Amino acid sequence: MEIGKASKTALRVAIRRAAHQLIDRPPVLADPIAVRLADDGSPRDMERAQHRVARDFRAYLAARSRYVEERLAVVVAGGVEQYVVLGAGLETFAYRNPFPALRVFEVDLPATQAWKRHLLAKAGIDLPANLTFVPLDLERQTLVDGLVEAGFDRRRPAFFGWLGVVPYLTLEAFRATLDAIAQLPAGSAVSLDYVSLPKTLSPQRSKVFDGLSKRVAAAGEPFRLFLPSEELAQELHRAGFQRLEMVDSDWLNERYFKDRADGLKLSGAGLSRLATAWV
Repeated sequence: MEIGKASKTALRVAIRRAAHQLIDRPPVLADPIAVRLADDGSPRDMERAQHRVARDFRAYLAARSRYVEERLAVVVAGGVEQYVVLGAGLETFAYRNPFPALRVFEVDLPATQAWKRHLLAKAGIDLPANLTFVPLDLERQTLVDGLVEAGFDRRRPAFFGWLGVVPYLTLEAFRATLDAIAQLPAGSAVSLDYVSLPKTLSPQRSKVFDGLSKRVAAAGEPFRLFLPSEELAQELHRAGFQRLEMVDSDWLNERYFKDRADGLKLSGAGLSRLATAWV
């Protein structure tokens, strides 16, 4: 991403989440806020997001958010009261937050946060009292120090949602973030998505992925980091996480898309996968 500019991919993700609300019934993730935020997108982008060929991406974006929010609900029931959204973009959880005692910290680049505030105000969406914006660049600043300056309590456990970010980071920034989270008190955890090596794709899927790679690079946000599941597990253990959960498209289909009348589901060839690691 170009410094000083808002994320272009964040809007595209929001548009696809909004499209999921409008045409996939029932939605895997109920998110009416996404529709209001995506109003800033072009009609052509919304039309493309609703096309049949975009179903897999819509389904994945909904499933990954639902997965993270379910993991969050479990730790909140166990007493965790701090939730950090890394690379928040146009993420909407804070504006749908069902947990009154849960403090939400949205971490992102200053330009993206200013743009999001503009969209929220334009849509008439109030900022919750338990939400804090944390302007931060994970490539250039220390995560925990930035959070502490914003009121985060490093002496208490926290949950981190880290979606749509890891593939855009350097390995060094990725490791620094894992190390910071792993140093927090027991009970802390992180849920993230990651991208496996593109060489595992079929020729048809490889062509689709190449097109996506070119688009995000043209937007100033190129893919940098690809991690096979085995390497991700090694990185999480190296950082000091004690327990891991790793899920793929088959797991997500069984949990969120089974017996749907509309046939919505994830393809078996998806590169993106999800993991949760507990301190």
